[in-house]
Amino acid sequence: MRPRLAVLTRIRRAALCCGHTRRLSSCAGSGLVVGSSRELVQRLGSKVEVRTAFISEEEEGTLLRELEPSLKKKRYEFDHWDDAIHGYRETERLSWGAACEEVLNRVRTVAFPEGSPLLGPVHILDLDKTGYIKPHIDSVKFCGSTIAGLSLLSDSIMRLVKEGANDEWLDLLLPRHSLYILRDEARYNFTHEILKDEESVFNGKKVPRLRRISVICRNLPS
Repeated sequence: MRPRLAVLTRIRRAALCCGHTRRLSSCAGSGLVVGSSRELVQRLGSKVEVRTAFISEEEEGTLLRELEPSLKKKRYEFDHWDDAIHGYRETERLSWGAACEEVLNRVRTVAFPEGSPLLGPVHILDLDKTGYIKPHIDSVKFCGSTIAGLSLLSDSIMRLVKEGANDEWLDLLLPRHSLYILRDEARYNFTHEILKDEESVFNGKKVPRLRRISVICRNLPS
């Protein structure tokens, strides 16, 4: 069993996007979040955040230069141990060069409360163009109230669906170079997933999904 992936639990295998009437409502001021109702978008407005252009192309290149050597030693896997991820490589990293550490400190500053104890290793997840992440909720035993992830190399769509109520959902547009943050209710009560390329449609528009690397920080359980 791979400890760094033990955070993935309660996998929802149903095709959540099928059979729903999509009543799209834009999150005020951003255009990066749509949902099953305006009320849900507004209620989760402080729990779901997407910050575009959080890193520059140069900073992305700096991160990739540190990450690619270790990722290239691995093969893409298509049979995740708990069926949560398809077409992925992953690693964890504790130490970074100064430029990357500066980027990660910026993530920590905007995403986590001051003094919040953080999970030590940063999780790196490399999805092949054909890869995707199935709906899941991260275990509260292994990480706390907040997840923050940088999106490298590709735009993508993250879908949140309320556990036990498939008609309550949000879609998040995650542009390349953006930072997403999920907090509290969005973490505990909603599954999240990264859509396949062929399903990657946001507010009626196709969003091509290429290879995507996410750099993910989490805090520790309280």
